[in-house]
Amino acid sequence: MKLSDFDFDLPESLIATRPARPRSSARLLVAEGDALTDAVVTDLTRWLRPGDRLILNDTKVLPARLHGIRKRSGEAGETEARIDVTLLEPQAGGAWTALVKPLKKVRDGEDIIFSSDLSATLEARHEGQAVLRFNLTGEDFDAALNAAGAMPLPPYIAAKRAADAQDHEDYQTVWARHRGAVAAPTASLHFDAPLLERLRAHGVDFTHVTLHVGAGTFLPVKVEDVTTHRMHGEWGEVTEEAAAEIAATRAAGGRIIPVGTTALRLIETAARSGRIAPYAGVTDIFIYPGFTFHVTDALMTNFHLPKSTLLMLVSALMGQERMRRVYDHAVTEGYRFFSYGDASLLIPPDRA
Repeated sequence: MKLSDFDFDLPESLIATRPARPRSSARLLVAEGDALTDAVVTDLTRWLRPGDRLILNDTKVLPARLHGIRKRSGEAGETEARIDVTLLEPQAGGAWTALVKPLKKVRDGEDIIFSSDLSATLEARHEGQAVLRFNLTGEDFDAALNAAGAMPLPPYIAAKRAADAQDHEDYQTVWARHRGAVAAPTASLHFDAPLLERLRAHGVDFTHVTLHVGAGTFLPVKVEDVTTHRMHGEWGEVTEEAAAEIAATRAAGGRIIPVGTTALRLIETAARSGRIAPYAGVTDIFIYPGFTFHVTDALMTNFHLPKSTLLMLVSALMGQERMRRVYDHAVTEGYRFFSYGDASLLIPPDRA
């Protein structure tokens, strides 16, 4: 299985830099077996049945991109250097791993000042990453970070425009609860309160799980034999209550439909024994064609990067040839791609 098997031509004009408004007005391409239907997200009740259960990732995206200044006194007086920081994940004891650019401009033990309230000390460095300890913790840290930080937009958006105040709302799900992600579970960005209420009234159930999406989600696959690719790890949790709800739905004949690849990867991690079970820990599950799904019946997801592990995942669910037709149709019909783009609902033939 070659990396080139998951390549396709995407016009740059189809890369979305802002989401649809309202959220649920985004286009929806439904692949129900071999049948393709052009719709909008508000049409979901046409394909979801009473008793189906949507799995929602309730991670909360941190405004993890910070711009600061390193000050240093010397014989020539005080000098300054502009430093860019992207938080990656919290460490035991309150420190954070982070990308610091340019890292060579900061010595161990020096401070980076982000605002009048927020600063951090560089404690250590390892393999191009830094360990930072902030001057604040808890709610004080959260408040200062919200004031000083910007949303960590994906590279393909950040290359076109800087993050702004609107992204604090746009790049966060309406059910975000547990902070810890540095990238959004983007299929969930299509849901708003009216759509959720409409789905509830239709008889669709919801289960929340948590997977803190990391910056590794944007790492390219660098090996031609995709089966040798090593996935990054991300922390997630499926609670006892969540596992029980999923098991009950399956027992009753309802379908389990993750909203987004992050929710899918987590519940399939929790079901590697063949049955869903509570889970808390790091998952580095890599899903590509040939994978056996134990709990996922269908998937709602955005349109993904060429040669990406996410394109491999949807190909595992639907089949490679079927996904080629889905993506060919999406490009031809002008669907908007990637994090702020449109959505797809993928229902394998045996789950339709």
